[in-house]
Amino acid sequence: MGLGEKIAKARRKTGLSQEQLADFLQVSRQAVQKWESDMSVPQLDKLITLSRRFNISLDSLLDNEPNVRNADERVAENRPCNYTVIDYRDTYSEDFVVEYQQLWDEGFDIGKYKKMALEVPGLPETKESKAIAENLASLMMKESMRKDYKFYEPCNLEEIKCCRKQSGVALAKGISKTSIRKKIKGAWLGRVAGCLLGKPIEGMKKDELNFFLKETNNYPIHRYVKKSDLNEELYGKLKHNLREREFAMGDMVDGMPIDDDTTYTILAAKLIKEKGRGFSSDDILKAWTSWQTKDKYYTAELRAYINYINGYESPNTAVYKNPYREWIGAQIRGDYFGYINPGDPEAAAEMAYRDASVSHIKNGIYGEMFVSAMLAAAAACNDVRNVIMCGLAEIPSTSRLYDSVMELVGMYDSGKSVEECKKWIYKQYDDNNLHHWCHTISNALIVVMSLLYGKKDFSSTICLAVGCGFDTDCNGATAGSILGMILGDDGIPDKWTSCFKKGVETGISGYELITIDDFCDLAMSHLSSDFNN
Repeated sequence: MGLGEKIAKARRKTGLSQEQLADFLQVSRQAVQKWESDMSVPQLDKLITLSRRFNISLDSLLDNEPNVRNADERVAENRPCNYTVIDYRDTYSEDFVVEYQQLWDEGFDIGKYKKMALEVPGLPETKESKAIAENLASLMMKESMRKDYKFYEPCNLEEIKCCRKQSGVALAKGISKTSIRKKIKGAWLGRVAGCLLGKPIEGMKKDELNFFLKETNNYPIHRYVKKSDLNEELYGKLKHNLREREFAMGDMVDGMPIDDDTTYTILAAKLIKEKGRGFSSDDILKAWTSWQTKDKYYTAELRAYINYINGYESPNTAVYKNPYREWIGAQIRGDYFGYINPGDPEAAAEMAYRDASVSHIKNGIYGEMFVSAMLAAAAACNDVRNVIMCGLAEIPSTSRLYDSVMELVGMYDSGKSVEECKKWIYKQYDDNNLHHWCHTISNALIVVMSLLYGKKDFSSTICLAVGCGFDTDCNGATAGSILGMILGDDGIPDKWTSCFKKGVETGISGYELITIDDFCDLAMSHLSSDFNN
């Protein structure tokens, strides 16, 4: 029974006409009529008043069914959340605007819920307000798709494969192990360098970022941010708290400090070492909860972590109370699967799928598959555009990510300038909107743009990726990793790598500090049997 039918039934049971209920609620009769015909929904204050007037709970009124969708479609049966084990970072009701934006992006016809959804974050932080958010999400997820929505985005791997288009790119065969090792080293150095370049300024919006870079004679950005760039006057002019990031500035490091953009790569390496190339999604969740504490996870990954310790299994860990399910988190986790599958984008993408589906859906999954496949292709292809096309060949051609990247590639092919491409991205995505700032697609577009317009120059590529703003350390790391795989370690200037002689710090037991060469040895030991015969 829908919300409108419940209101009508409760009204008739209490002997009220539509006019009488409207007078009681101080709304028009037409408003009540629209509610009862499901043409619109009451605002939150009216829903609360209705529940009191009819003596029924908000849960019953809003239809207290699980709001968890399975990996492919709408609603999957699951147990309710155990609030006793969720800490202060359970922000589902606080971030409910993101849930609304996410469902709209997915194509649900939920415009009539917008005003109500915007009110949820303003409610007092209580168990009841969390229940309102869950039930409202359940209502929105039951709506049909908008008629003008042109995308089809499956989460099942076999369906994903059915929606692919082949790239038509022939990859080199018979790559030597010596060459592969140099490429893996280049990719790892590129990831670390790109991450460090973007780490101090992560979170700066582009206007403040440009101001800061100009004030420090680093515009356009062409070197690491340095503590020596800063003084008390400049600190006072910035909203972004750079004091908290001094430990990650180029003149303050003797190795790469802990960062999730590099730690996830080490976590994947340890996973392969312990579980082999056939690891399962459940192995990933067990590793997350065993090898790191909860405070090391954020947004979609934190949500999946909490869901798992509450008894959920993949893929439901990715969808229950997870408005971040298409954010960038999975896209930064897939590098290792590309490293250990040189020349085999499909194998890399399949591993990435197993990883991404524990915390993400749709384009969140495709982002990790796309990056992993590009890295695998980059080991056997020196042409950046072809590498991008190989990555696209592993994700649905019916998806928003594919459509957006192809439009960007088309702009590049037609001779559009890098500035024109930047403006095109900024027009679609506002970095002041957190959902846009942290989304898979907005950041993937920046990575693709930097690869295309960087012209295979490492410095130009990572500086373009970071200088655009948005998720700076993630984009610098991913662009640096892909181009580093193409170029090999010899193609990366010393100015970006000389500060990593100590190695890379992680939060992973047994790998608290790993040197660049030890990492490469580990990756080489995880190549498929084809390289070990």
